[in-house]
Amino acid sequence: MPPDTGHYEIESERLLGVLGDRVRTLRAHRRMTRKVLARDSGVSERYLAQLEHGQGNISVVLLARVAAALRTEPSDLLQTRERQTAEEVLIADLLRELSPDTHKAFLQILSENFSVPVESRRRIALIGLRGAGKTSQGKLLAGHLDIPFVHLGGEIEKLAGMSASEIFSLSGQTGYRRLEEKALMQTLKRYDRCVVETGGSIVTDPKLLNTLLTTCFVVWLYARPEEYMRRLTEEGDVRPMENLSDAMSDLRRILSERDELYSKAHASIDTSDKSIDECVAELIQLTPKGINNNMTELVEA
Repeated sequence: MPPDTGHYEIESERLLGVLGDRVRTLRAHRRMTRKVLARDSGVSERYLAQLEHGQGNISVVLLARVAAALRTEPSDLLQTRERQTAEEVLIADLLRELSPDTHKAFLQILSENFSVPVESRRRIALIGLRGAGKTSQGKLLAGHLDIPFVHLGGEIEKLAGMSASEIFSLSGQTGYRRLEEKALMQTLKRYDRCVVETGGSIVTDPKLLNTLLTTCFVVWLYARPEEYMRRLTEEGDVRPMENLSDAMSDLRRILSERDELYSKAHASIDTSDKSIDECVAELIQLTPKGINNNMTELVEA
């Protein structure tokens, strides 16, 4: 008995309809005639007419050309929402025109004025690679402020009822990330004031990074690659030393890949050649004043 493909056909028709509406709406927003869009994209007017009426089974290559002519991304044309307000279109256009550095300031303005209540800044999230000092400094900072310290990795293992290595073995990166999101959301719901130690790779998930930036005061703790390696060795983690050359190369690559993501933090501290007490003192100076009633005394002390 052949499989029932009716559902897929209906979904395909819906997707093509949404795509056609998006192309037509964006073309109108840009005040482009179909003739101009055809000229700029190299796609015929006849084909564009079919596309806008939900009848064009367009290829990825042609879709990319149409998107480029409309000054947008192919993914924007394929979004599943059937309607987008004019304001959303304008905001998306504005973001595309801004530089990456300006995006951070733009997000900060939105967060402070629209989406983030004042009390959310009473949470502190520490980000950075393993060996940066998140655990030791986070516990001391939480003790100074008399607020809870949350090791997010531990919360993830509690949810799963197994170790992180077992989670990765059974569910992979996707399963771990799903648990990480759940653990973070539960932590934010449970505590209006706390210090959260996050995993080193949390910044690679855009949704989780944005959640941290909009609900916490985020501090990036970092060090020189050689310092990371020394600390890991002193902690008894000999794995990086099995092949020092390869380990250092991998570490530098990871730092390079994540540097832009980590730098989105509200503040950062270079922990190289500093004692834990010195780093904690810097953290206290950076911490928003409203996080604890004794904050002023702590800073002065």
